[in-house]
Amino acid sequence: MLHNDIPTAEEIEKIASARHPASVSLYFPTVPLTQDSEAVRIEFRNALSQAVAELEAAGQEKEDIQSLRELGEELVDDEAFWPYLSNSLVVFLTPEEIRTFRLPNRLTASVQVSDRFFVKPLLRSVTFPQAAFVLALAQNSVRLVEVSPDADPFEVSVSDLPEDAASAVGLSSISGRSPSGRIQGSEGRKVRLHQYARAVDRAVRPVLSGSGVPLILAATEPLAGIYRSVNSYVHLAAPGIDGNPENVSDAELAGEARTVLDELYRIELARQRERLEEHESRGLTATDLSDVARAATFGAIDTLLVDIDEVVPGLVDEETGAVSFHDRSDAQGYGVVDEIARRALRTGARVLAVRAQEIPGDTAAAAILRFAV
Repeated sequence: MLHNDIPTAEEIEKIASARHPASVSLYFPTVPLTQDSEAVRIEFRNALSQAVAELEAAGQEKEDIQSLRELGEELVDDEAFWPYLSNSLVVFLTPEEIRTFRLPNRLTASVQVSDRFFVKPLLRSVTFPQAAFVLALAQNSVRLVEVSPDADPFEVSVSDLPEDAASAVGLSSISGRSPSGRIQGSEGRKVRLHQYARAVDRAVRPVLSGSGVPLILAATEPLAGIYRSVNSYVHLAAPGIDGNPENVSDAELAGEARTVLDELYRIELARQRERLEEHESRGLTATDLSDVARAATFGAIDTLLVDIDEVVPGLVDEETGAVSFHDRSDAQGYGVVDEIARRALRTGARVLAVRAQEIPGDTAAAAILRFAV
């Protein structure tokens, strides 16, 4: 079982805005197996030692370094923490506080020391979160299942959700003649399935409203098509789960749902690449890091794609956005791409942390602009 602590967008913004001259960001892949937790703990201890050495080389205050080391060693000695891991561990440290996140996605190992935290890889967990609702809809049953990256799937209690198609229309069967005798056979069945679908849509709407999470439909035809025709939830996913869901467990539905979420991820990336091409013809894109940094500084970025793994050492001027590139990463600078992402977030841009091959062109960042700069 994975033990995850997924940060919210608000938490990421708070972490991104934090400042301390001795700020340490540690990322490394882990394994959710108790028997391997000791190896992970050793890896963390080594990463902590590397960070402390960089702080010492940078001339940080000895008291700050000692306080930071003690906080890190307290985590090393926490026997209750290490057996419960996920696929990656992120630790943010200053002399005053420590924050940890266990993430389901696998991140590249990294030790970053600066006056701010290195947040770009953390954005991966919220770029395309593995969360969804699954509507398992069949003629004889219906249930709403919540799928999240940090918990087992579970059935959501929904007020006024009909038990089946027949009860939704007040009949013992949807195949017989209507009370008025006007509809029967296949025509009558189709009409009643529409009534059933509308009743389900009305019931789940209050639960889904405002969540912003995809709704994935698990159903067979003709009910799948009928439900899509009456659905009022804007985030109903175009891909669905085929087959009758009645004898499918919640865990099996969750597994199918994650495949659909991966497809939605690919669709969204394709859409953003198309937007980049469209805006490029209008002079409203930036791919050179110096241009992207300037755009981020002046609040000109609408959407930003950043390479989750690329670290470009340097500094970005607070006023002009001019970039000074460094030869290596140390406590005297920070990741330029990370700082670009931070400034874009601060001005309300959508920031997508992706893999290098998912960004058009050979660049660490690509931006769609609100206005030319």
